[in-house]
Amino acid sequence: MDLSVMFFGADDASTVGHATKYDDILAITKAADRLGFTAVWTPERHFQQVGQVFPNPALLSAALAVATERIHVRAGSLVLPLHHPLRVAEDWAVVDNLSRGRAGVSVATGWHSKDFVLAPGAYGDRRERAFRDLAVLRRLWAGEAVEFTDGAGEPVTVTSQPRPYSDHLPLWTTTSGSPATWEAAGRMRTNILGATIGQTREELAGKIDAYRDAYDGAPEQPGSPPRGTVTLMAHTYVGETDEHARERAGGPLKDYLRSYVAQTAANRGGAGRAAALSDEQLGTLAEFAFQRYLTWGSLLGSAGTCRKSLADLADLGCDEVACFVDFGLGVDEVLAGLERLAELREDM
Repeated sequence: MDLSVMFFGADDASTVGHATKYDDILAITKAADRLGFTAVWTPERHFQQVGQVFPNPALLSAALAVATERIHVRAGSLVLPLHHPLRVAEDWAVVDNLSRGRAGVSVATGWHSKDFVLAPGAYGDRRERAFRDLAVLRRLWAGEAVEFTDGAGEPVTVTSQPRPYSDHLPLWTTTSGSPATWEAAGRMRTNILGATIGQTREELAGKIDAYRDAYDGAPEQPGSPPRGTVTLMAHTYVGETDEHARERAGGPLKDYLRSYVAQTAANRGGAGRAAALSDEQLGTLAEFAFQRYLTWGSLLGSAGTCRKSLADLADLGCDEVACFVDFGLGVDEVLAGLERLAELREDM
């Protein structure tokens, strides 16, 4: 099974500053490159406490590309309805050239209403736009001339420049858990970027089966591999013992969960049910979620515990685990955990 490193932007950098956070991201990515991890994922975040240092995964991936030698640099995720597909093709072609073919993108539809101040007209039909523009992105990457409307309102055919280093751009579709998105990813013949969070093992097994069936039954797409990759995100910290891992990860992870719930509450496109929760209720919810992560769906524990979790995810049909590492731990703790995770992988 492949293991990659995923940044999610839990720390708001209020105590250390954003410049220092970028130093930490570079240090963690260089370590992951040295230790043999498959990829590093950076997200797209806007206007929230969570993820202040991640407004543009292409820009950050360009920096990571020139600071590394072999690790793949991927967007996890790019909110495609916020962007013109031609600009996405241009930006990621730069990353692909700088990295000599190590670029990859997971496409998300977007979920938070505030993000769409960048493209307010795209919020209502963001799902349809994402899948439509994903197909356009594939055509542009392949060098096909595509027709758009210019500043004078006239149709014009353009070819994306610069040309990428790779013939095909590895693409994922990001899902928060909707079965419809799993099946849509299969029909589009993209890889799938999901999560263990918020669903049972049985629910996830059913979604993976549905994705595989849809993928196998779909027509070939430019650059699509014969078999799609199932990548699952999981909070990760390999400790010296189970107790050590829980002690170090517990506080930061529960603080992160509280921040995430608060961000969800501020989403005008959602139900807003979390907005009425008191601090005490938020604490209870975070504690419940943390205890559930220890039971299933995370890599929080000793090397032996995490080895069993990885074997279980492999049996489930997972091809790659994207390891959330920046949920509030200090950079030295993250690096120590990555060292232990790399040793664990070599033993498997």
